[in-house]
Amino acid sequence: MFGYRVPAPDEAMLISGGRRGLGGAPFRVVTGHGKFVLPIFRKTRFLSLAMSEAEVVEKCVTRQGIALTVRAVIAFKVGNDTESIVNAGQRFLSDQDQMSVLTGRIFAGHLRSIIGSMTVEEIVTERQKLAAEVLDTSKAEMAKIGLIVDSLQIQSIDDGNTGYIDAMSAPHKAAIQRQAQIAQAQATQASTQAEQEAQRNQAEYARQTAVVQAEYKAEVDRAQAAAAQAGPLAQAHAEQEVLAARTELAERAAELRQQQLVAEVVKPAEADAERIRVMAIAEAERMKIQAAAAASYDRVALDRMLIDQLPQIVKEAAGGLKGANVNVLNGADGLGEIAAGLVGQGLTILDSVRRNLGAPDGDAKKSGGELEIQRYLGAASSPADGGDSPKRSGDDGPVDIR
Repeated sequence: MFGYRVPAPDEAMLISGGRRGLGGAPFRVVTGHGKFVLPIFRKTRFLSLAMSEAEVVEKCVTRQGIALTVRAVIAFKVGNDTESIVNAGQRFLSDQDQMSVLTGRIFAGHLRSIIGSMTVEEIVTERQKLAAEVLDTSKAEMAKIGLIVDSLQIQSIDDGNTGYIDAMSAPHKAAIQRQAQIAQAQATQASTQAEQEAQRNQAEYARQTAVVQAEYKAEVDRAQAAAAQAGPLAQAHAEQEVLAARTELAERAAELRQQQLVAEVVKPAEADAERIRVMAIAEAERMKIQAAAAASYDRVALDRMLIDQLPQIVKEAAGGLKGANVNVLNGADGLGEIAAGLVGQGLTILDSVRRNLGAPDGDAKKSGGELEIQRYLGAASSPADGGDSPKRSGDDGPVDIR
């Protein structure tokens, strides 16, 4: 719009003409907004508030008399407050590049002054302290011209050809070199150890791999051997089972044959043997009965024969006494004793005949012939009253038989 002016964000608009500015300044300051400016009656100028840079290369002498060339860089700008803008505007509005030149000169003077009070060792080792002191001493002076310093950096310190800084740094360099060598040796040792460890690990891994491969090969060989033997083993097991089955069948056939033999041969033979034994027992019993019957018959016949012959036996025995001179004592008792002797001889003969014929000794029961003989002998030893008897001389005297 005509007559309306707006400054940039990093600019301050200075309006001159008309009323004075703050503190009796010859212009008014406008920042951050626009303002109507009457043409012809008012004049508008702009002051940069952007960051500026000044480089300082100054040859300074230390407290030790060592000449040093110091290179520094200063970052500065116009302050944002109205007072700083008014001060900077009055000094640099027509030639704003002069701000960098003036700032470099100001810092060069302060830098020479402060370095002259320090040693080379302090300057080299305490650069931040040097920069802080330079900023502190230049702050009030920079504020007067409306400038503020954001930073001061000491870029380099050079002693030229004197070699002082190099000599100062030699022990540190040696120590550093020593430390570097130690570090290098340690690094080499660590590298060697790591390499050896890697080789050991590699060898161990190779060994484990070889062991695993060997185990795998052995397992494969066992599997192959088992597979190769599976067929013959299966055939052998099958043949063994067939042989066992045949053996069992043969055993069963043998048992069956044995049972058949028992049924066909042994049992009939045992039956025949039992039949023969029973028949033999029956035959033996029959023959025993027949023999007993025959023996009984023979005894009966013998008894009858003896009974029939007994008178003749006694007669013959008595005939043997004929012509003998026998004295009979005790009368009738003596005569009975003689008769009894004759009967005893007859019984002895009868027993001999029976033994020869198989008659058992000591038979309690006597045959009919014995009974007849005893009755006969009893009759002979006890004659009837009217019968004949040997002559006796008396009851108590001997009887003489001629």
